[in-house]
Amino acid sequence: MPTLLPEALEKKLTARLRYYQDLGIHQFYRDPAARASAAPRLLTAPVVVQASPDARKIVYEETPLPKQSPRPQPVGPGSSLASTTPSAPVLPPRLPGPSLFDAVNKLSGDTLLKVREDLGDCTRCKLHKTRKNIVFADGHPKAELVFVGEGPGADEDAQGLPFVGRAGKLLNQMIEAMGLRRQDVYICNVVKCRPPENRLPEKDEIAACSPFLLRQLDAISPKVIVCLGACAAQTLLETNRGISQFRGQWLDFRGYKLMATYHPAYLLRNPSAKAEVWKDLQKVMAVLGLEVKKGKSA
Repeated sequence: MPTLLPEALEKKLTARLRYYQDLGIHQFYRDPAARASAAPRLLTAPVVVQASPDARKIVYEETPLPKQSPRPQPVGPGSSLASTTPSAPVLPPRLPGPSLFDAVNKLSGDTLLKVREDLGDCTRCKLHKTRKNIVFADGHPKAELVFVGEGPGADEDAQGLPFVGRAGKLLNQMIEAMGLRRQDVYICNVVKCRPPENRLPEKDEIAACSPFLLRQLDAISPKVIVCLGACAAQTLLETNRGISQFRGQWLDFRGYKLMATYHPAYLLRNPSAKAEVWKDLQKVMAVLGLEVKKGKSA
């Protein structure tokens, strides 16, 4: 077997690490023999240290894998947690006609890597004609909390990562206000290619892309899904009702607890709605067993 020169080896490793990061997979072990004694490490976002027209040298920083939040214990009917988790959630009425997800069953052993491989260099809808990058996801592959947005914007299309523009910075602040980091959660969108001029995704585009979103959710199997905005909520719940009619309520989606709230982009235009979103996030924090600190908000 030929021996790779250091530069060639570095190039191959860099390409492989970037590929895994595109999948939202950041967890790597340094030494398989030391797994029992050494804590796993988490690769954070790449830091570009050199760039030229024909090359990019990327260094990945390592941080300890974040400690998973404890799962909440069963509660009695008199507790504050019980009041935020109704036993019989009221679902918005579904749209008439066949379900988007009827043909997508939970696949035993399905993984994010397999979902990304099946997605490939997708040309299933017209959005591929104008995109720069497929925006698959970002975050922890076994997160208890998943945020689902609408679709990539210009910044996301350029970088290949979800929620990295102004709305993404606000989402990061919301996550930090909950006592978490972006690396602790999983972030994805209904469609994985940017709609032109940031328009709403059309029905055929959602129909082509949403099965991959569903497989992502099943592969992660989160405790809570938070839909950011009407598009994400209406897609997963298959309803045309306005988000204000069920925002902040616990709903059921294929056995997962789902909470719909306003999109960060909406909050940038309507800052007064931040208080309502913070109330929604506090309910999520209660289910995840996270401490709610008085006076702290996004």
